[in-house]
Amino acid sequence: MDLVLDAADRHLLTPYVYPAGWPEGEPCRQLLSLFVITNLGALALYLLFGTLSYYFIFDHRLKTHPQFLENQVRREIVYALRSLPWISVPTVALFFAEVRGYSKLYDNIEDSPYGWTGVFLSMLSFLFFTDMGIYWIHRALHHKLLYKRFHKPHHLWKIATPFASHAFHPVDGFMQSLPYHVYPFLFPLHKVTYLGLYIFVNVWTISIHDGDYRVPRLLRHVINGSAHHTDHHLYFDYNYGQYFTLWDKIGGSYKSPTAFEGKGPHDYLRKLREK
Repeated sequence: MDLVLDAADRHLLTPYVYPAGWPEGEPCRQLLSLFVITNLGALALYLLFGTLSYYFIFDHRLKTHPQFLENQVRREIVYALRSLPWISVPTVALFFAEVRGYSKLYDNIEDSPYGWTGVFLSMLSFLFFTDMGIYWIHRALHHKLLYKRFHKPHHLWKIATPFASHAFHPVDGFMQSLPYHVYPFLFPLHKVTYLGLYIFVNVWTISIHDGDYRVPRLLRHVINGSAHHTDHHLYFDYNYGQYFTLWDKIGGSYKSPTAFEGKGPHDYLRKLREK
């Protein structure tokens, strides 16, 4: 995150916003800047990619499904916009630790002992590590002691739209993002790669709520896509994973998506029309 902070300081904050006598490396200034940057960045990613997905990918016929709520899109957006600032508070604390040099993020490819191979392997390990972490955190959030208080609001959306992707209770939203932030404190990761992965995970979160169930046939039971996550919203105890189905299969919570078996939301709507 220090790359973004440095760019903001150089092009905007130092010349136009902050007093000349306030040093860029001063902790209070960094915290304030990170809070603003994190919120604006999260808002931009959510609204930009959520809107693109909603208008160009999401099948609007799903809005006629009986479990699609009245004014649902507006409610999803409002809930997300209220939650994002609160989610950003602990997130900024972790970004601050990164900026202060406590993580294992590095600047140059030469700093990796394995060069470009190390960068590629770190991307794969990031995906598998975060997929594992999110699986267990997500599954824990379904425990009766946590579900009603923190995770139930996200399950209001049985037939989700892309705007449901960030419509979490703040505790729920931060807990499920925690593996992304923990990874660079445990493993070396290139800073630009980290920023790219941060954008990717936000886009992926939107994509598994977009109602587009198409997946290459060979990957249907490997990739945790929108069809899998739709069944999670509909049937509750299945498909907790984020990118892959691996941990659901290990944990006994995998369910073959109903959309792949002719029993999904689109099939239900088709049967309603035929009656």
